[in-house]
Amino acid sequence: MSARRSTAATLLTLAVATAALAGCSKKDDKAAADAVKVNATDTACEISKTSFPAGHVAFDISNKGSKVTEVYVYAAGDKIVTERENIGPGTKTTINAEIKAGSYEIACKPGMVGDGIRQKITVTGDGGSAAPADPRLTAAVDAYRKYAQEQADATIPAVEAFAAAIKSGDLEKAKALYAPSRTGWERTEPVAESFGDVDPKTDTREDKLEPGQEWTGWHKLEKSLWADAAIGDAEKKLADQLVADLKDWQKKIPEAEITATSMANGAKELLDEVATNKVTGEEDRYSHTDLADFQANVEGAQKAYELLKPVAAEKDPELAKTLDSEFAAITTLLAKYKQADGTYTSYDKVTETERKTFSDAVNSLAEPLSKLAAAVVVK
Repeated sequence: MSARRSTAATLLTLAVATAALAGCSKKDDKAAADAVKVNATDTACEISKTSFPAGHVAFDISNKGSKVTEVYVYAAGDKIVTERENIGPGTKTTINAEIKAGSYEIACKPGMVGDGIRQKITVTGDGGSAAPADPRLTAAVDAYRKYAQEQADATIPAVEAFAAAIKSGDLEKAKALYAPSRTGWERTEPVAESFGDVDPKTDTREDKLEPGQEWTGWHKLEKSLWADAAIGDAEKKLADQLVADLKDWQKKIPEAEITATSMANGAKELLDEVATNKVTGEEDRYSHTDLADFQANVEGAQKAYELLKPVAAEKDPELAKTLDSEFAAITTLLAKYKQADGTYTSYDKVTETERKTFSDAVNSLAEPLSKLAAAVVVK
């Protein structure tokens, strides 16, 4: 090729590249302009707009307070549409969500307690998403709803067996059945939490009780079984209530608001759950069965990812490659602690160095997983 033609070709390549970058810049600028900005402090929850169109919505959140906070989007009846927990002071995060037309509330919860500081918002449109549906995402949502229902259906007999052991006064059998009764719940916890009232009844720890809230559910029974080593009439009554509350959850799965972005956000929430509760040993502090919950959380997150992977891998192949690798690594790590009988090493036997290894593995997976929702957004 002549020097003149080479120069012309180079200039043409530069022109094309510049145009492409300009196009990307315009898209990025539009995305930034369309985002709903949420500034959370210890005393306020400021939002940049109170009305916006239905469809894909990005919430750019900045925690400008001194406390760890949470941000929720609630529909009527405090039904959770999307959420992000454990937003540290001085940090930023983005939640991508698909939201239908209607009236909602955004809540910031400094200290991650209470009903939060709330702002009303209106999502306009014809009631549906503004984005065209990718049939692969529609299939993924349908498959995930089926998976969530299967997990709920499998939980009921497991928790009934747990309750039966308590009601018969068999302390050791009840202890053995505690962790297995939680597996389906832990795999699909974001769906369960979306109903608002089920999670507080079934899975609240004593230190997370709201003022005036009666302590019920798994962790109250966990304390009775391990710390108090006693089963009385109160525990038998709580066991029956746990079964009833979980049957309520089981019946609600068909009405759960599930979208591709909520699946992706839910996968990230499961990893956050591991990072903040399981790795620290706070979740199952009496039974030390944290690794069983840890495994279930990872399995649930991986299921959501695998269903979304056909679209994510097409749009962001490097992200999919990273997620494949990180899920494999954390699964291999957990397998080292699985015993011959299928149970996991008691978490009080896991050293601080080992816990640090778990923490690093969770963080290594959580970072790319936080990008999954953006990778499946229909544009």
